[in-house]
Amino acid sequence: METIPQVAIGLLLLCLLGGCASTGNNGQYTNVSEPFIEGTTTTKRLHEIPDLDNQPVITIAVYEFTDQTGQRKPNPNFSQLSTAVTQGPDVWVIAALKSVSQGDFFKVVERKSLSNLVKERQLIRSTRELYDGETQASNTLKPLLFAGLLVEGGIVGYDSNVMSGGAGARYFGIGVSEMYRTDQVTVSLRLVSVQTGEILLTVHATKTIASHKTGGDVFRFLDMSTKALEIETGAATNEPVSYAIRTTIEHAVLQMVYEGVNKEFWKIKGVDKIGYENNN
Repeated sequence: METIPQVAIGLLLLCLLGGCASTGNNGQYTNVSEPFIEGTTTTKRLHEIPDLDNQPVITIAVYEFTDQTGQRKPNPNFSQLSTAVTQGPDVWVIAALKSVSQGDFFKVVERKSLSNLVKERQLIRSTRELYDGETQASNTLKPLLFAGLLVEGGIVGYDSNVMSGGAGARYFGIGVSEMYRTDQVTVSLRLVSVQTGEILLTVHATKTIASHKTGGDVFRFLDMSTKALEIETGAATNEPVSYAIRTTIEHAVLQMVYEGVNKEFWKIKGVDKIGYENNN
């Protein structure tokens, strides 16, 4: 017959493994955090890039930066319609460009929803002509800015289950286990000259997406083997895919800025040549 201390030790081990997440009255986790703005480690590096050296802010545009993988969320039991990666990566590209030198490096113009912008400008013109009697020669809207450079590309690779493994042990009905899995996302970015159509730069960035799971269980016969005690617990940590994609895009933009300095497409204060190290 098992003793109470042995069962207590098993329960303690399971609590340590599972983290003993507390729940509220409605069965929901009580440690849910409020919404907040989270940057990446690369965001700070983009902010710290020096200003341009005696040249105007570079006007740049992003038309399309899409998911080109066609991958669906992995599921061992059935296929899913949900995509594996975000369908709006251009948002992170624009945010990364605006983060360079805290917005003093690139001037990003709207091109993703250009039709909406044109419609609004037409509405303003028609309203002014109707109610104010304005002509084209007076109080007209300023012309739209044109970009000298275009940023093209997309998410070109998403490989699931690149590496996986685990380990476990069991002793007198008390078992522990640990499993891990890694996915990989790849982003390609190219810088195009509007005047000539030449592709000036092409950069690629890759990041690993890590998932980790721990668990444990206890199985004991009690009261002269007439009763059975069975307890299981576990916890899993998955790196958000959107966060990984944002980090990868920011690394690609950072690499693009550095290569542009080395090829003398632009100059930054106090720097002639600059090295790049990907810490993904």
